Amino acid sequence: MALFTKEPEKNVRHDLSVRPQPQPIQAVPVPPPTPEGRVAPPRQASPAPLEARAYLDQGSKVSGKLSFEGPARIDGQVDGEITAKDSVMIGESAVVTAQIKAASIIVAGKVSGDITASQRIEIRPSAKVLGNLTAPVLVVHEGAVFEGHCAMQPEGAREDRKVTVFPKEERMVAQAGGQKQA
Repeated sequence: MALFTKEPEKNVRHDLSVRPQPQPIQAVPVPPPTPEGRVAPPRQASPAPLEARAYLDQGSKVSGKLSFEGPARIDGQVDGEITAKDSVMIGESAVVTAQIKAASIIVAGKVSGDITASQRIEIRPSAKVLGNLTAPVLVVHEGAVFEGHCAMQPEGAREDRKVTVFPKEERMVAQAGGQKQA
């Protein structure tokens, strides 16, 4: 059997009885005509990423608590709270007024509220974020707008952090360069 040669194979029998089956024709729904008698063009599907299991399209508006088990993409409007065990993508057309907690969060739209990620936060150039950010990794692209505070430590590390306060006498010694004042 010659796999990679340009010479045709000898003693090969071609079975012409097997023919490809024709594919059925699928009907495309046509929207009803408008009062003026025109037919509106079919609506294009929004570009939902292949990795997202949950998707809120541009025309959707949600108020309340949203919870996602897998990856999610939001291109609509959300007011309330968003939690996810996986990643959350806030698309360019999204307007979100909510606290967001997830493993990783990518923001390309408008977000008003605190964002907490256990792995990473990325703010794309088209994003406008008004709120506090907490994540071990923070990426802010040039052109993005961010107003708030950020902490790049896990929440547990901040709680375990200890502050040592020296008594007044020891502070004076430290300021004097190690010389004790009487």
